[in-house]
Amino acid sequence: MELIETVKLKSDSNNMRRYSSQKRLLFAVDCIIFGYDGQELKLLVIQRSFEPFKGKWSLVGGFIGENESAEGAAVRVLKELTGLDGLYMEQLHTFTAPERDTVERTVSIAYFALIDIQKYKQQINEDYHPAWFPINELPELIFDHSAFVELAKEKLRYKAALHPLLFELLPAKFTMPQLQSLYQAVYNAEFDKGNFNRKLLSTKLLVKLKDKDKLNSKKGAFYYKVDNKKYSASFNSFLNFVPGNLPKKD
Repeated sequence: MELIETVKLKSDSNNMRRYSSQKRLLFAVDCIIFGYDGQELKLLVIQRSFEPFKGKWSLVGGFIGENESAEGAAVRVLKELTGLDGLYMEQLHTFTAPERDTVERTVSIAYFALIDIQKYKQQINEDYHPAWFPINELPELIFDHSAFVELAKEKLRYKAALHPLLFELLPAKFTMPQLQSLYQAVYNAEFDKGNFNRKLLSTKLLVKLKDKDKLNSKKGAFYYKVDNKKYSASFNSFLNFVPGNLPKKD
């Protein structure tokens, strides 16, 4: 028994010596937060509060704590900003370029999140000087954050064609024109109204309500809501949400 313990201690000591020769790496999380205000798809960014690039626009992020997982850190960061748990969040990519941070070697694990802007408007923490920018009118972002956003947009388009995750951006009740506007914003494309309505209604995920939105048209558009039971059951199913080909806007 003593011999085994001695060998183990020597082995641990050797491992510590070997690891101690490695240079330090910092791990961070960055969150690409998409929101929809009923008309435009937007990105939430904040003004960086410290150097380098103090005052410049940045994604929401922070370093991973000693006793945190990357996902746990991302959840914490989102809660600090919005004040709420339970946001839709998905890991996007791990960015490891040696020169990506000008201060120290920092690996960033990026997540994208989807929120209804109206729902969280009151919870957003003003201490971070947050601002919503239309997805096609973004300011210059620090480091390689613009690359994060572009990859997140690609991932969102791919997943939204197969899964109903864009409903996470909508209020509790919405109109078909609002839903079409959201999809067009995500894909930067125009959809035929008839084809779009038939495609989305064929998923059986929407429940038509009796009341109408009469603010945006004389005739008024019926409100819909998501059937939460069917939504949860089919969230990971491969459904086709995008009608026809997607011509890009000029």
